[in-house]
Amino acid sequence: MTKHHTKAPLPFFGQKRNFIKAFKDALDNIPADGAGWTIVDAFGGSGLLSHVAKHTKPAARVIYNDFDGYAERLRHIPDTNRLRQTLAVVLADYPRDRHLDKPTKARVVAAIQDFNGYKDLHCLRSWLLFSSNQAGTMAELLNKHMYNCIRRTDYPDADGYLKGLEIVSQPFQTLLPQYVDEPKTLLVLDPPYVSTLQGMYANKHYFGMVQFLQLMYMVRPPFVFFSSTRSEFMDYLGFLKQHRPQEWAVFDGIASVSLIAGVAKGLGYEDNMVFKF
Repeated sequence: MTKHHTKAPLPFFGQKRNFIKAFKDALDNIPADGAGWTIVDAFGGSGLLSHVAKHTKPAARVIYNDFDGYAERLRHIPDTNRLRQTLAVVLADYPRDRHLDKPTKARVVAAIQDFNGYKDLHCLRSWLLFSSNQAGTMAELLNKHMYNCIRRTDYPDADGYLKGLEIVSQPFQTLLPQYVDEPKTLLVLDPPYVSTLQGMYANKHYFGMVQFLQLMYMVRPPFVFFSSTRSEFMDYLGFLKQHRPQEWAVFDGIASVSLIAGVAKGLGYEDNMVFKF
């Protein structure tokens, strides 16, 4: 039997592992094993929601929109582990969680530049930067102040993680119109947060207010929508309820789950999962 993952095999900014139970509870609105249903994970990210959906509703058709190249990262786990081992040797005698001095950083940078395999920027960020500090490119990372946060063990292989999923890579503006008119199709929507830093995503296409409004135009039940107080989604729903009753009708009767999340010591925000069937 395929392993059921409760977190993404490799680091990914914004994976929804804390919402797995709530997401599975929402999926219970789909009868039995999901036969005859389609689940479209339109902003697939790490694929965790797609994986959970397929594990929970194995007969459903699950479409994972891998717009950030996560499947490619999974294919290169052996290289990622090899690079981790190389850097672990460089940092073996250096204190954990300490800022790297110039000579040590120079050795780390040289090891990364000389490495002859795949270089996973997400993993490198998690090993060398604290979570509140991000870098969108390799050049940006190598110019940052670095810390010894190297992972202590190799990543396990991810065999079966994407098993049974239909993997596509399309802008949501192209993907969603293919499915919004099908009543037995669940839209799973976890877009980048409007007005927040998006440089940590592999895909650099801008997601601003226009893109947000394009998405909202296509939302219809059944849907599961993820958001945060770092965006203005909940405020937008309040605006619709007060000023746009016809548009609010799509969301009238929604259920929601909220969790407090943190990115660093003393820094927190509220994550939301809103759904309607």
